[in-house]
Amino acid sequence: MSRPIKARRVCQLPIVSEFGPAGFRRRCDAVIMTIDEYETIYLIDHEGMSQQECADQMGVARSTAQAIYSAARKKISVCLVEGKGLRIEGGDYEICQGGRRTCCRRRQCERIEVEPETSVE
Repeated sequence: MSRPIKARRVCQLPIVSEFGPAGFRRRCDAVIMTIDEYETIYLIDHEGMSQQECADQMGVARSTAQAIYSAARKKISVCLVEGKGLRIEGGDYEICQGGRRTCCRRRQCERIEVEPETSVE
């Protein structure tokens, strides 16, 4: 019996959840990035956190954060090199409530309900 997957803590959903090359309309060619993969890209690349800081904020081990981050970077490279679209959806995550010591320390988390966009033209 395999170990159950632990939900990863994320602070908010992405504002834009679909990207693609100019004129991209075929949803079947889109690469799917999970919400937790997006969160690692946000925390490490955008916020400048280390993998350990990212792991602490998401409530996972550093090795797990590293694996999630590597998978996300691979998906981004496939989109850029092969000209595919990218959709951000799904995954095992929970939205942060802002009450934990390590949570949202850089974003100063507050509960904001954001309706994700479905596409950008």
